[in-house]
Amino acid sequence: MFMKKHLHAVGSKCMLLLTALVIQQSVHAQVGIFNRAEFGATIAPSNFLGDLGGNYGKGSTFLKDNNISQTKLFAGIHFTGYPQEWLGVRFALNYGSVSGDDATIESKGGMEEFRKLRNLSFRSHIWETFVAAEFYPTVFLENDPSDLFHKIRPYGVIGVGLFNFNPQGKDPLNGQWVNLRGLSTEGQGFNEYPDRENYKLTQVMLPMGAGIRYFLNDQVSLSLEVILRKTFTDYIDDVSTTYIDPKLFDNNFGTGSAKAELAKRMADKTQNTQALRTDPGAQRGTPTNNDSYFTGGLKLSFTLGGNNNPYSRSMRCPTIRY
Repeated sequence: MFMKKHLHAVGSKCMLLLTALVIQQSVHAQVGIFNRAEFGATIAPSNFLGDLGGNYGKGSTFLKDNNISQTKLFAGIHFTGYPQEWLGVRFALNYGSVSGDDATIESKGGMEEFRKLRNLSFRSHIWETFVAAEFYPTVFLENDPSDLFHKIRPYGVIGVGLFNFNPQGKDPLNGQWVNLRGLSTEGQGFNEYPDRENYKLTQVMLPMGAGIRYFLNDQVSLSLEVILRKTFTDYIDDVSTTYIDPKLFDNNFGTGSAKAELAKRMADKTQNTQALRTDPGAQRGTPTNNDSYFTGGLKLSFTLGGNNNPYSRSMRCPTIRY
């Protein structure tokens, strides 16, 4: 009886180990084109660089106009395969948000006053997915690149991806957040402005940046990286060109309709704080500068399979002793 129970226990353990081995081999089959592969998670603060918000002087899409108070958060997962130790191919899926607010601008009597009086703000979720190459130049200076224990490796990142956004603004009448795209705040889609098409909410972006990576051991690493997303749209914040005649909202949405009145409030907020009316054609944004956003945070990665994986070395059935 004891022998049967012992054999049954051994057989069960062996079956579990064999099942795990099959799963591991499936992973190898999926990533067979790579010498090494890993999976992990990223968490990073995010900031917007566009028309809204900024600092003193002329507005720009550079770090000078970054507003710390508007920092949001991104999180996601990634899979990276390494055909060579110096080259990684990352597939990433991230979700987060960005925002901008003219009220954060500190008045110093310069060119920032226009943006301060404009008084616009926005927020938007961001879904993104991208594929990017990671370059590790210091690998060529290492005696044994396959030995990762306690190594530090700087790297560069460049790729291509897609992102989805949906700008919202706060209604000054009741403080509620409303979607801006359908309001055509700058005449997008109006016959009066044939050159202003309604912008697409899913667009192409180019991620690029740099980081530094530390291997806690051969299977686990922690990276600190900054990645800028260069986009090809100026409407992440729903601001790009000029103000339009508010009468056009009545013409296109119905005179006195709730949508027309909402569009008027969201298109021009200077009247709500400074008792001003902005003339049609006056500057609202800077169409020559596309919007961008960036993240700077931590990336945790775990090696999948491989000869250095301690789990692969332990994949064997127990010895039966009599």
